[in-house]
Amino acid sequence: MRYLIQTYASQQDYEAMAGIETAQPAWTPAQLTAMTEFMTQLNADLVASGELIEARGLAAPSETRQVRGQGNAPVVTVSPYPADQPVLAGYWVVECDSIDRAVEIAAWLGDCPLPEQAVPHAFADVRPISDAPPE
Repeated sequence: MRYLIQTYASQQDYEAMAGIETAQPAWTPAQLTAMTEFMTQLNADLVASGELIEARGLAAPSETRQVRGQGNAPVVTVSPYPADQPVLAGYWVVECDSIDRAVEIAAWLGDCPLPEQAVPHAFADVRPISDAPPE
């Protein structure tokens, strides 16, 4: 079965990772490198196990365009989220035997080296990917 593992970050998190001081302290280059190396190794381990289907990091929330269909004139909102609201930051699609295994993979993210101020915001969601409409 396939599962979607989702991680989240706010615009403030993205700015901190870029070394910009906002409501959160800026990350150092070494902290960003440590996180990147961890994610690269996690992905390599999942490739080696045959479980990784796809993994992607997403651009900052400020790059988001929210589109709502309203007749012939859709409404487009640029950067619709408050700077401190966590939104989807990245995802993994994994194929494994059970949701317990997918949760185990997501739990590895807790080992990611993060600055102390980022730890309270770090979480992942695990969702099965449905192959058919609900019955």
